[in-house]
Amino acid sequence: MASFIIEGGHKLHGEITPQGAKNEALEVISAILLTDETVVMKNVPDILDVNNLINLLSKMGVHVIKSGDHEWTFRANNLDMEYLGSQEFVQRCSALRGSILTLGPLLARFHKACVAKPGGDQIGRRRLDTHFLGIQELGAKFNYSLERGVYEIDANELKGKYILLDEASVTGTANIIMTAVLAEGTTTIYNAACEPYIQQLCKMLNSMGAKITGVGSNLLSIEGVKKLHGCEHTILPDMIEVGSFIGMAVMTGSDITIKNVSYENLGIIPSMFRRLGITIEHINDDIHIPEHQHYEVASFMDGSTMSLADAPWPGLTPDLLSIMLVVATQAKGSVLIHQKMFESRLFFVDKLIDMGAQIILCDPHRAVVVGHDNQMKLRGSRMSSPDIRAGIALLIAAMSANGISMISNIEQIDRGYENIEGRLTALGAAIKRIQ
Repeated sequence: MASFIIEGGHKLHGEITPQGAKNEALEVISAILLTDETVVMKNVPDILDVNNLINLLSKMGVHVIKSGDHEWTFRANNLDMEYLGSQEFVQRCSALRGSILTLGPLLARFHKACVAKPGGDQIGRRRLDTHFLGIQELGAKFNYSLERGVYEIDANELKGKYILLDEASVTGTANIIMTAVLAEGTTTIYNAACEPYIQQLCKMLNSMGAKITGVGSNLLSIEGVKKLHGCEHTILPDMIEVGSFIGMAVMTGSDITIKNVSYENLGIIPSMFRRLGITIEHINDDIHIPEHQHYEVASFMDGSTMSLADAPWPGLTPDLLSIMLVVATQAKGSVLIHQKMFESRLFFVDKLIDMGAQIILCDPHRAVVVGHDNQMKLRGSRMSSPDIRAGIALLIAAMSANGISMISNIEQIDRGYENIEGRLTALGAAIKRIQ
């Protein structure tokens, strides 16, 4: 198990470019299973979750080539169907939450799949009901094997249908889309997730010959086709990494430029940081964050305390609330952070309290942050990363703190951030990885 040793108080200088989007990568890489032709994927992030998915596909019999810098070439023309029923496959799937996204493509093309309870972040319950219910509507049958602890799914005949999702699940929507593109007839998905990464998946599938309309809305129509062909696809910059770099710049009092952010796909993220008093300068497709000595939390028009809450797109992504909470610890004023979608994601705040932050954890979903206005810095501490986003939030806190901090279990951070210590050290941070 690895750890970071961080010497706080170092300002960052220069430019940094966000990696390819983790969440999009897991979706579009899984979609290569829908065709037996070659698919070229560009701007693929070199992170643990994505690399594990690529390794899983290789074990399944997909021909995988690293064809360039952050570029991979896939061809799923000779899958090992016996491996899909093996215990090794089940164990690999259970260790990688993104493996659930292979369910739809496998059912659509091969009419059978096997699913174990996936792993991932320890941030509370993350139901798979939306995936299963939607795919069942299309004609799949689920059988639970008590002996193996897995769901075995068969779909001899998939037929399009009107589906009203119980929640706008991103991965659930992606799985149902990938199942429906090869189903007979037309599928309508209402209350579909409409994140940029879902839009990217739909655009990729359309370039492969799928017929999907309503892209960008919560009402998708999918006319099934017989076969999909190969394509070339470029993954968007990771909006969560963009938000993470904004938080790092502000907390360390740094002046940095974040390059090639695909600003039009950031949605409400810049304006939510501005509610915390952050100055964000949009220049071409870059974001410039000037040095902040002070920043003041806005209030609502009636003068009441500002609150920030997550919501399905185009609302604020829950993945950035942890970073915004850390940024609020040095703001002038108070803010209520309301994490609605995951019940355990705020439990990392006890570590920030140990560092000197003024935070009241009201319940598993709400925390009130009383900012220090940069009058009292956080102090270094020993911590452990419970999940990807809390891990990066703790790293930001440590970079801004007085003294030395140690963060263990940084494999969680590696799951979502590519060579984070190397990229930040190049900007002036003092971060060392130790085993």
